[in-house]
Amino acid sequence: MTVADQLTVARAISVPIVVALFALDFGGHNYWATGVFCVGMATDWFDGRIARRQGRTSAFGSLLDPVADKLLVLTAMIMLVAEDVFPAWMVAAIVARELLISGLRLAAIERGVVISARDLGKWKTWSQALAVAVGGFAAAGAWDDRVAWWALLVAVVLTWVSGLDYARVAPRLLRGRPVASR
Repeated sequence: MTVADQLTVARAISVPIVVALFALDFGGHNYWATGVFCVGMATDWFDGRIARRQGRTSAFGSLLDPVADKLLVLTAMIMLVAEDVFPAWMVAAIVARELLISGLRLAAIERGVVISARDLGKWKTWSQALAVAVGGFAAAGAWDDRVAWWALLVAVVLTWVSGLDYARVAPRLLRGRPVASR
């Protein structure tokens, strides 16, 4: 297992830790949960950088990396709904898009086509991560929940714009025609 793969596994392992820290009630638990979340998401940047620099991407890493990202971000969002920081409808809209695009990717894999991450998808992931960080600090009392609401709104918009972008290029990809990356 490469170092990049180990970082991806560490990100996946951080999911129950983040959930537990948000759920347990002790002084500063939301700060701790947000800190662990931020460290976990930082591994996403590092694992990609390491894999590209070493030229050692793996099928395992390519499969697990987006799953680990989604697990960490979506579970943290759900915990912030429980903390009354994020509105459930916004998180539901993000979860719905993630499931739809994951289904599209699975359908493509069945046809022997890999739909790689597009630039908008990467921006989407980081807008969601930033919204969770802002939401976590709002849950901890660092600032008003309205700041988190606006950060999540930006993430919802980018999430759906990116989803529509995938839906737009999917028919060409599934027919085997290349699509320029954005």
